[in-house]
Formats: sequence, structure tokens, C-alpha cells
Amino acid sequence: MPSINIIEELQKVKTLEVKMKSMEAAMENLKLSNIVLSEKLRNIKEDIKIENTEQAKVAFSATLKDTDFFIVMGPYKKDTTLVFENVLTNIGNAYNSKTGVFTAPVRGVYYFSFVTLCPQGMQKTSFVALWKNGAQVVSSSANFEVPRLLIDQSSGNSVSLLLEKGDRVYLKLLSDKIIYSDVYKRDSFSGHLLFTM
Repeated sequence: MPSINIIEELQKVKTLEVKMKSMEAAMENLKLSNIVLSEKLRNIKEDIKIENTEQAKVAFSATLKDTDFFIVMGPYKKDTTLVFENVLTNIGNAYNSKTGVFTAPVRGVYYFSFVTLCPQGMQKTSFVALWKNGAQVVSSSANFEVPRLLIDQSSGNSVSLLLEKGDRVYLKLLSDKIIYSDVYKRDSFSGHLLFTM
């Protein structure tokens, strides 16, 4: 029958107790680290939420020119981007009044609308289209080539678009067409973010 060395076995138990206490201390440290990391993660999520909320405030509205007299724009030989210089609202600064281009600051669904004027007596058609990244999306027109129409005509359209961050939206006056601008600011281009995606 084998003999048991009690002192040796007690040493093994003590060694196991020391290892166990060391492991318990390590587990306590891991719990504390987990609490600290969870708090940091919660703060980061809150910061991102605040940042997205701030970025989500996007709206603009502008008219063609702020003028005391009337201006006929066009006809041009090629399609021409319209620059709505008179900015009424530009929350988020996504609309550029020097280029006429709206650039989406965040991915989301945006709503755009525009109205243009073609006055009576011009004997030309007005035709304006909304473009996204080089592709025509929607358009509107007013026809004054019919002589019996003796009133100003407005035309317009609107659309909701899913845009990626950096997508560009703008209006173009088609070649050989005209629009009119005056003190009453009857030409406008507006857009705003409905919601982020």
C-alpha cells in the first residue's frame, strides 16, 4: 500500500490556494476593467448619437438672384447649372451658393423641391431638371410657344431621394431654354433631410 506524504500534500493544497487567490484577484481586476470599458463604450455611443443628431440638421432654401429688376436667363448653347445665389436658409451648410450644388453631408433620405418662372411674351420654353451625380432625376417645363397664353407660367417639381454622403444634387436649365428672375423671387430651390439611414 502506497504511503501518503501529508506534508507534501499540504504544500500542494497551499500552492493551489495561492493560485486560486491569484485567479480571484485577476477576476476582480477583469470585472473592474469590464465596468470601465462598458462605461467608455456607453460614452462613445452617446457621443456618436449626439454627433449624428447634430449632422442630421440639414435644410436649405434659395432663390435665383436678389435683384430690383427682371433678368432673363438663357437661352444657352448647353445645359447649364443654375446657381441660386440668394440663400434664405442653409442649416448644415450643405448648399453652395457659388456653384448651385447641394452636397449630402450624411447618408439619408432627402426631399427637394423647385419652382421656376417663365414670363408671358417670351416665346420660349422653360425647361429645368433636377440632377443627382450627373443623372437627370425629375424635370418641369412651361411652354410659351403657344401665343394665346398671356400670363406668367410657373413650373416645378419635387422628389425624395436616398443619398449617400457626398452625393450632389443641383438644377440645370436645358439648352436653348429660358427662365426669368425678378424682385418677387418666384424661382426657388429647396431641400432638407427627412431622416438618416
